[in-house]
Amino acid sequence: MKKISLLLALICCLASTLKAQPSNSLTLSEKFYGLSSFWSEANYNFVYMYKVDQVAWHAAYKQAIANIQTAPDDYAYYRELQKLCALLKDGHTQVYMPDSLQNLVMTTHFGPYRLFLSHINGKVYVTNVNKSKENEIPLGSEIVKVNGLATADYRDRYVASYISSSTAQDLVVRASYNLLSGLAGAQYDLEIKTPSGQSKQFHLSHSNTKELELSSMGTPHAGLFEFKWLPDSTAYVALRSFNDATVVEEFEAALPQLSTAKRVVVDIRNNGGGSSKHAANIAKYFVQGDSIYGARNYSREIIPTERAIGSFLSAQDTVDGKAQWGLSKQEATTLFKAYSGAKFHTLPYSPMAIQTRVKLRQPTAVLTNVHTASAAEDFLIYLYAQAHVVRVGDFTNGSTGQPLQLSLPGNGSAWICTKKVTLPSGEEFVGYGIKPHKHAPQQLEDVLHPNISDTQLEAALQYLAEKEI
Repeated sequence: MKKISLLLALICCLASTLKAQPSNSLTLSEKFYGLSSFWSEANYNFVYMYKVDQVAWHAAYKQAIANIQTAPDDYAYYRELQKLCALLKDGHTQVYMPDSLQNLVMTTHFGPYRLFLSHINGKVYVTNVNKSKENEIPLGSEIVKVNGLATADYRDRYVASYISSSTAQDLVVRASYNLLSGLAGAQYDLEIKTPSGQSKQFHLSHSNTKELELSSMGTPHAGLFEFKWLPDSTAYVALRSFNDATVVEEFEAALPQLSTAKRVVVDIRNNGGGSSKHAANIAKYFVQGDSIYGARNYSREIIPTERAIGSFLSAQDTVDGKAQWGLSKQEATTLFKAYSGAKFHTLPYSPMAIQTRVKLRQPTAVLTNVHTASAAEDFLIYLYAQAHVVRVGDFTNGSTGQPLQLSLPGNGSAWICTKKVTLPSGEEFVGYGIKPHKHAPQQLEDVLHPNISDTQLEAALQYLAEKEI
């Protein structure tokens, strides 16, 4: 009987292992087609292609051609596509694995251990673990080394190089969270330093963690909107997403209370965007005039004949012109830009007329962080020229635009950004993030104990108080 039970257990274990293995169903022709489709569409449509190192880009494409021929499975193939995509350095340009592959990727599960990692002030910390391991791996422990390499070196070499991101701040945050991402069975040797300074070593391997309870449950946030009173008649409003019109409805329902506030804090940290229209319908109450100025938008202007002529020109021709061809400096520059992908069509631009019965004129601080993105950045742009509104916190995500969607073999997909977006002045923020008036980086205590510590909120309240003096 024991032998039968053992045999059944081995069969179940083997079935589970086989189920966790990535598929290897794509033909070589399909792999070539997917790679060449992404490369071709990016060359033709990617709006920031003029910023990409062309020698490195084409060399990486050639290397990817070689690599996909020896890729052991479909997961490895898609990793090659993601590595190529990462060279474009754009958050709205991505390669997405099929769900069947993505669902195999483990980030926090290591059998008896469960670890959540966060990047804070240049270091990677353990910010949550399963309850039974909280004494063994105390919250706030720093990841010092991974597989014998300093954490930053390992992250840059094996993680960040597969992530397409518009800004350095977003890249390091995402790469740190995914520092130990991999398939079942992937192994990691970690060296950590506990808050008390003790050095510890761990050998971890990816497998499902059965324990559900975590050491820290964090602060639950219900709904897209939150309103509460802070001391000294300060109103706090959280706008967690612009995905749904209910956030506008709930904000407008709170206007009678907001109108009586001495000052206002608007929290759009971790707001990944949604509808720019919803963002504008809230921003209009803070805008003192009768119109809102949004972002300016551009897309590549592609005329094949201009690109053809430009291919015979050099950068020097944009300085001196091409006299033997009868081209002035301006004409040569236009043609060379067309060839290099830097000639743009400006989309129609005009302010949006607004009418509101209520205007919020109180000193207002808007809280931002690296997860403030897309339509949430549009919200900031709508308020950019308002003297009574200041931004406090971290640089924003710095990524927005209109992606072209592309189907890839095996039910994967890709995005390629086709729209360049700037501030109303023409200044670029994609690739940099929108700068806060008061830079207040998040601290470790804010992550570990969010119920009692919020450095950025405290900085906003202090900044508003100082502005009134």
